Amino acid sequence: MKLSKLKKALIASVIGLMALLGTSETANAQTRRQVRRQRQQVIRQQQRAIRQQQRQVRRQIRQNNRYRVYRNGRYYETDNRGAELLRRAVNLGYQQGVRAGQYDRNHRRRSSYNNSSIYRSGTYGYQNYVSSSQYQYYFRQGFLRGYQDGYNSRYRYGTNNNGAFNILGTILSGILNIRQY
Repeated sequence: MKLSKLKKALIASVIGLMALLGTSETANAQTRRQVRRQRQQVIRQQQRAIRQQQRQVRRQIRQNNRYRVYRNGRYYETDNRGAELLRRAVNLGYQQGVRAGQYDRNHRRRSSYNNSSIYRSGTYGYQNYVSSSQYQYYFRQGFLRGYQDGYNSRYRYGTNNNGAFNILGTILSGILNIRQY
């Protein structure tokens, strides 16, 4: 009789243990689903915050990307890309001018920047964010100053950093006369 009570108790214990483990697995599955939902919710919140920041940046760019360039008694309007291209035109002109001036000096030619085909075309590095005549004007302004520095072996208008020539910021600002509005 004791054996049958022992068997019944053992069977009841096993059934209870199985029920407990099953409940535990169910609880673990529910916990995993809750954790997964919470992670997804955090990811959605982060994505919303990123989209909101992107919208704010786009608004700021739209508000701050208009420029006015003053040349020959007239104002010209452009955007960020156009302003950057004009800055680049002056700097590329300066770089090409230094090289042309150095070449003429080293080959004992007389100083004549306007004999350079790069100066005459004025379109080196041109992209159509601004008119070609505007680009040419600013390229030639940079070229002229670069040529003078290169021909005279000095750096009055720019700098030479191991062969990398760049026009000075103050000279660039004076040439461009560009204002953000």
